[in-house]
Amino acid sequence: MQAAVEPSAPGAPAPAVPVVRLTDVSVRLGGREIWSHVSFQVDPGEFVAILGPNGGGKSTLLKVILGLIPLASGSLEVAGLRGAAGRGIGYLPQRRMFDPSLRIRARDVAQLGLDGARWGVPLPWQAGWSSRRRDEERRLDETLELVGARGYADRPIGELSGGEQQRVLIARALVHRPALLLLDEPLESLDLGNQQAISGLARQICKDHGVTVMMVAHDVNPIVGDLDRVLYIAGGRAAVGPPESIISTETLTRLYGVPIEVMRARDGRLVVVGTPEAVSYHGGH
Repeated sequence: MQAAVEPSAPGAPAPAVPVVRLTDVSVRLGGREIWSHVSFQVDPGEFVAILGPNGGGKSTLLKVILGLIPLASGSLEVAGLRGAAGRGIGYLPQRRMFDPSLRIRARDVAQLGLDGARWGVPLPWQAGWSSRRRDEERRLDETLELVGARGYADRPIGELSGGEQQRVLIARALVHRPALLLLDEPLESLDLGNQQAISGLARQICKDHGVTVMMVAHDVNPIVGDLDRVLYIAGGRAAVGPPESIISTETLTRLYGVPIEVMRARDGRLVVVGTPEAVSYHGGH
């Protein structure tokens, strides 16, 4: 039974359209069911972490939203549109560090978010070339400033630290001003300080610019204070809600189907004890 929907008060603002909505979605790859009957929505300006064991379908979820993997069943809406056409989405895939010898400027890497899909080089005598170029340069500078990369934008990308490179790549995903930013393990190989800095940047982007951020992460501890909600995928199922209710003994036991215990260490870190994959995933002992 569905609860009755209360009518909106006269003059009240219309409810925000979810940026992402999955309804009873199932996904199969290579004849194997990755997860099934998953339903959730993500609202404008939310910061949501996607957690779960390796091979559980976290990166698959991002590719489903991007429209790169078809649904076996159910429905997907992105920014109110049925189906994921990739419009209004910024995407940072998993990556390795740039080679230290790479001499391309950080600025030029970020600019690929604006013109990386173009064929050929725009010519100065083309209609509107000058004004378009000025607009793009201004937008690029604003985005580099937003992510804190303006100070080293003209240095070779290979000379930058892992945290600096990650900020440049986030700028590349943001420069076309998407409504939704998908980050696939952006904290991998970064030290704790840089992990917390990138998490804080994601929180700022949500709060100050209304961008929705969905981040795949291996460890919730460096980012838990910045999150609005957690989407945990395990055992072919998913649970979504505030971090304290999802990363709990009851919820993880239900998802994994085996006894799991969640404890808080003296330093405040969450430690998950149970299956080998759960322990290694969260860094518990």
